[in-house]
Parts: sequence; structure tokens; C-alpha cells
Amino acid sequence: MDFLFNFNILFYLLAYLAGSIPFGLLLAKIFAKVNIKEQGSGSIGATNVLRVVKQTNPSLAKKLSIATVILDALKGTIVLLIAMAAGAGDATLWGIAVLAVLGHCYSVFLSLEGGKGVATGLGVFLVLIPIPTLIGALVWFVFGKVLKISSLSSLLGLTAVIIAALILNNGLNVGSNAPMYIIAFIVYYKHLPNIIRLIKGEEKRVI
Repeated sequence: MDFLFNFNILFYLLAYLAGSIPFGLLLAKIFAKVNIKEQGSGSIGATNVLRVVKQTNPSLAKKLSIATVILDALKGTIVLLIAMAAGAGDATLWGIAVLAVLGHCYSVFLSLEGGKGVATGLGVFLVLIPIPTLIGALVWFVFGKVLKISSLSSLLGLTAVIIAALILNNGLNVGSNAPMYIIAFIVYYKHLPNIIRLIKGEEKRVI
């Protein structure tokens, strides 16, 4: 049982459990009295919070959506900052980042279901590769305003983060870009239904 008290293992468990907290689901239930798992896309993310809550309480929907984005991003960010303060190495930090995103997408509290990982991925990337992430956030914002398709703007923003990190040679300091690619793959994979709808021209806009 000594491995459970290993420095890295403790932070990996903390990252996964923190990532698993379904803030969107909790906020919608507490403040809007709706279950977003049973409505809309069934996702626990900010877009579905906005879409579902807007049906009954438009004035509250945007506030809860913004709160969901912030809290989902902070899930990974806070654990990373604590680990950095404790002297964790770069490899451990990237392990924490991957597990926080995994926790959000495959939550232990939701029978391994969850969200799409965009906000949590943004939170961990902002700590570990800040400049590429800010570029990606700008791309997401611009395309979100122009296209008003949440999934597409999110995927374009994520792609911009990866490209910017490679162009700027924003090294991960772990000898490989694999952790960044793993996070991107998880987010892309969770968006497969959205990608199929985009190809078919059936993806809904956020109005």
C-alpha cells in the first residue's frame, strides 16, 4: 500500500478526482433545478448548460455557462499549481494534466461518462504552455463569435494551440510532445459525434 502514499501517485489521484467533479451538472441542478444529463446533448459542459438552462431561465443560463467554464478550467489548474508549489517535475505535471482531462471526460462520479474536455484542457494548457494557449483561446473566441458553433470553434482553438506550440518550439521539457497530443486526442475523440454532425451540416449553432 506504500505506493498510495507516493508523491506522484497522490497527485495523479487528486488530478483525476478533481477532474471528475461535474460542475456543469451540479450548477444546473442547484441553481436551475434541471438535469443537463437528461436534456440537450447530455454533456456536462458549458455549452449544454447554456442550451438547457436557456429554455427555462435565459438570464441565468449565461451566468451558469460562464461559471461552468471557469470551474472546469480550474479543476486542472489548481492541482497543477499545488503540484508546482510542492516541487513536482515536468513529467509529473504533464501526467497531472492528462489525468485531469481524463477525469472530466470519464468521470468516476458519472459512471465514466463526462464532458468534452475543452475547458479543463484549456486550464492545464494555460499553466504548462501559456503562450500557445492564449493564441488558441483567441482563435476560439474569434471563430466562436463569427461561426457561433461551439464544437467547431473549440476544435479550431485546440488545433491552434498545438500548431502554435510546435511553431514556437514551446517545449514540454519531458523529451516528447506526447502528453500534449494525448490531451488533444481525448478532446478530439469526445467530439467525434460533433465532427460527424459538422460534416453532415447538422451541428447546431449557439444563439
